[in-house]
Amino acid sequence: MTTNTTPLLLLSASEQELRMSKLRKAMERAGADGLLIHSYVNIYYITGRVFTGYVYIPLSGSPLYFVKRPVSLAHADATAIRKPEQIELPDRPSTLALELDTISYSDAQRLSAVFPYAKIVNGSPYLAEARAVKTPLEVELIAASGVKQERVYRRIPNLYHEGITDIELQIEIERLSRLEGCLGVFRTAGDTMELFMANVLAGENADTPTPYDFAMGGGGLDTSIPVGADGTVIRAGEAVMVDANGNYTGYMTDMTRTFAPRPLKPLAQRAHDCSIAICRKAEEMGKPGVEASTIYHMAEEMAREADLYNYFMGHRQKAGFVGHGLGIEINELPVIAPRSKYILQEGNVIALEPKFVIPEVGAVGIENTYVVTADGLKCLTNAPEQIVIFE
Repeated sequence: MTTNTTPLLLLSASEQELRMSKLRKAMERAGADGLLIHSYVNIYYITGRVFTGYVYIPLSGSPLYFVKRPVSLAHADATAIRKPEQIELPDRPSTLALELDTISYSDAQRLSAVFPYAKIVNGSPYLAEARAVKTPLEVELIAASGVKQERVYRRIPNLYHEGITDIELQIEIERLSRLEGCLGVFRTAGDTMELFMANVLAGENADTPTPYDFAMGGGGLDTSIPVGADGTVIRAGEAVMVDANGNYTGYMTDMTRTFAPRPLKPLAQRAHDCSIAICRKAEEMGKPGVEASTIYHMAEEMAREADLYNYFMGHRQKAGFVGHGLGIEINELPVIAPRSKYILQEGNVIALEPKFVIPEVGAVGIENTYVVTADGLKCLTNAPEQIVIFE
């Protein structure tokens, strides 16, 4: 690849080494002496850019890069390939970890044939655990997204006018987000989520169950993607929940705020206040060493004590979690769920979203992105939390 002129590696040597040290610990947990990465998100994680191909990480030594596209990338340890059969690993690992949760069955079979000398194991769960603890640079990138997302949310009231529909408001929010620098890509792990740049839920549409693993629902505009805004006209007495894309740096924040044309009835306001109170309590609790499930149980108990459990995390259909990790993807580890065994670690980044769906009103509550610190959860999404009344 001597004629190529574009640097392949965009991370500093120290940053890449910090990330590789975490991946190597993941490899040891998987019992592997080699790791072959193929997914865009993990290639981005270890190089700072996306390319089609593979990155091979040995248990010791420098990574190797096998690049299919783009052909312009250059690195001393990079090899141009057209197919995986051209990959040659000089150390011939005895146990090779692949991303078996994300690559296809046929790709797994093909790669197994390329490396007949190696036992193939699944490295995906260990990769997810490694990425769950962010480096200082990753936290900085997430915080930068949070600042830009906050700017957008503070301008949402200016987008409202009488008679506007949920999808019209969503389009204006998406336009504003793109002008602020949002990349538009909403990366999700697995096959249980599909969504565009934002989820705007007005009134009773928030109570419409969806097939997806989201805290909130919505019927959507078409059966091909049945979630979110459905063309509902925003009316007085109904809530408008905005959960918009916060990807401004390749690393995402997740933030939800509630708006309304007029003040909402007392039950909805009480539920919204409970959501904020749950976040305040979680901020105190969310320290390294705390089991993620304890935060879920705290949130559930606070909803019960406030006589709001029937509306907590959904009404007709409830979500089984109250928060989730995020970074390059919107649904990383840890999951804040009742049976989670995950122990919070300093550097985890989580979105906490204790939401409520009130019949005839809609969804209320907030969602913030936090980084776990020794002193608790530090908020990275600092837009106003009270229900904002459209003027």
